[in-house]
Amino acid sequence: MCVSLVNYHSNHTGCRYDRRRPVYRVQGRIFIQKNSCPKEPEILRGVLFRPDDILIVTYPKSGTVWMQEIVPLILSQGDPVVVDTVPNWDRVPWLEARAYIQNLDQRPSPRVFITHFQYNMMPTGFLKVKPRVIYVMRNPRDVFTSYLHFSRMASYLVSPGTQTEFLNKFLDGKVIFGSWFDHVKGWLSATEQHIMYISYEEMILDLEASVTRMAQFLDTPLDSEMIRKITDRCVFKNMKKNKMSNYSLMPSTMMDQNVSEFLRKGIAGDWKNHLTAAEAENFDEFYRKHCSTGPPKTFLKK
Repeated sequence: MCVSLVNYHSNHTGCRYDRRRPVYRVQGRIFIQKNSCPKEPEILRGVLFRPDDILIVTYPKSGTVWMQEIVPLILSQGDPVVVDTVPNWDRVPWLEARAYIQNLDQRPSPRVFITHFQYNMMPTGFLKVKPRVIYVMRNPRDVFTSYLHFSRMASYLVSPGTQTEFLNKFLDGKVIFGSWFDHVKGWLSATEQHIMYISYEEMILDLEASVTRMAQFLDTPLDSEMIRKITDRCVFKNMKKNKMSNYSLMPSTMMDQNVSEFLRKGIAGDWKNHLTAAEAENFDEFYRKHCSTGPPKTFLKK
């Protein structure tokens, strides 16, 4: 249930938000006040999904922008025009973004969307149509580390506080888009859907093999030269230079990249440079307690 809202201000979808409140909950999920609204799930119920739609699903800071680069390049068979000329939020729009909810039906097939929604937040239309989904998961310690840096540079997010304070919020699911543990376990349980699962670590280990697997899942034939070109374009250091992907087009009042770059490191294991021994142990204890039958245990101590 939503918290009580006062001092409303309208936006173009008819949703209203309280500028004095930084976040609010809908069905246990925490939304960003400035670009989401309590009516969001209701709006999504009206989305008419198509069987050939492609949905990329991630928890925040789990390779979202990476996928917004890779999938369009696969579908264009390596033609870089779309990633060189169209900002990633336009080439692969967010289901959460109000501006796109109004014109989804005008987009040609195959449509590609991205979302941070938990599985139990998905509308009935999605569950019935069963479009293709690529779900990307990442070691939650690295998710936390990246999330902390992001929360410090993005003015539209609630201040994270100290590292320990933010870790406690993260483990308790009191962050934007809720619990990482619930998110991953929910999507891993969606066995009746048409889903390809892949990890951030798998992509770092062998990006070319990952691109190949995604292309096969999307029924897009690519020869070895196309795969090589796509892989080269999507290597983190190359993607980071693309102004259509690195959010340098966003005003510094929203994202201050002097505080932290939006595309920061793109590596696995950076949590080891930030978490204290006590924080790492706290993380592991929480993980074992909540993921005995959930995400891969290979995330432990790695």
